[in-house]
Amino acid sequence: MVRDSIADDDPELEPLLDALHDEDCRKIVAVLTEPMTADEIAEATEIPLSTTYRKLDKLTEATLLEEGVEIRPDGQHANQYVLAFEAVSLGLSEDNEFEVDIARTPRSADERLAELWSEVRKET
Repeated sequence: MVRDSIADDDPELEPLLDALHDEDCRKIVAVLTEPMTADEIAEATEIPLSTTYRKLDKLTEATLLEEGVEIRPDGQHANQYVLAFEAVSLGLSEDNEFEVDIARTPRSADERLAELWSEVRKET
């Protein structure tokens, strides 16, 4: 699977908390033990497909999921989703403002190479 890159920037606090507060989003996170399509996620969670897409967008915006493409030999490529974190921490800064830290899932060498080639293609 070729993944879209998640920026190393800190995520926005409000979309992250909104996604974590959403029961359907938590159900999706719970079933994502491997890359899955939206159809597979909807079936596993028993969430309607249209709602599943909205929740996947919410989780992706919160940088908790990565969307990628499974390249299939028959040409019918499929979007898949994977978890993009191992832990989420919430704390206070020295100025007593909320800070969020996400421990990201380590990438394999193949994933890093695919991301590099994707970036090279965008530049040319």
